[in-house]
Amino acid sequence: MRFILILLLCLPSWVNAEIYEWQDAAGSKHFTDRPVADAKIVDIKPGYDFFRVKTVYDGDTVELEDGRKIRFLGINTPEIQHRDKPAEAGGDDAKRWLIEQLKDSRVRLEMSVEKTDKYDRLLAHLFTEKKQHLNLQLVAAGLASVSIYPLNLLYVDELVKAENQAEQAKLGIWGRPEYAPIPVSSLTEAGHPGWTRVLGKVTNIRSTRKWVYLEFSDLFDARIESEWLGLFPEVNSYMGKTLEVRGWFNKSRGHLSMLIRHPSAIKEKS
Repeated sequence: MRFILILLLCLPSWVNAEIYEWQDAAGSKHFTDRPVADAKIVDIKPGYDFFRVKTVYDGDTVELEDGRKIRFLGINTPEIQHRDKPAEAGGDDAKRWLIEQLKDSRVRLEMSVEKTDKYDRLLAHLFTEKKQHLNLQLVAAGLASVSIYPLNLLYVDELVKAENQAEQAKLGIWGRPEYAPIPVSSLTEAGHPGWTRVLGKVTNIRSTRKWVYLEFSDLFDARIESEWLGLFPEVNSYMGKTLEVRGWFNKSRGHLSMLIRHPSAIKEKS
């Protein structure tokens, strides 16, 4: 099952292990850490070649000297000014930090299950020759938030731990008023631009074939794709609890929704 692969990828001890994929007589896929007849190895090995960065576009996107564009896995930094879009708070800080770390240094790439995104950028964790994990350090400095897309789950535990520590210390974006949680009661149909934190009580939970919806009000819900429910706690345990959810608003017919891809985007509040 796909969730076996997910669980294996979540464990730090498996980061450099070989994962085998095989198919049973009924055509169902399975994953294991042990060799099986006719199994193939899932390619998640880290790269060991080092490359120079030619351009730093922002805190989580760069271009190598060979022309390949790289999007950092597992994180999101605020946007810098781009064409007619204004800069988001903290975006220039993240870019400046990254430029400084890359001075006189090369990077190697470590990829996960998905190799590229919809913009044809390579998806990777970047490590300098000094063994600095740039994705992780951006989060630890409060310059980036965690943004997990299954099945890309390498280093998820380390990233979430670093984010929790940066948030508690109010580093970077966590100390900025622009990123303070917005109460559900304060939301309007206009929503809020960019990455947003929303705080409220779950008043209802409903399911369809593809989605589970955590409803906070008539105006706003957070939705989880059914395919990834195995990553989350028992979803009904969220009922009646006050939660902070993190992500981007989708607006449709006067309603706001937020896609939650991973449990790290949900924080239970007392």
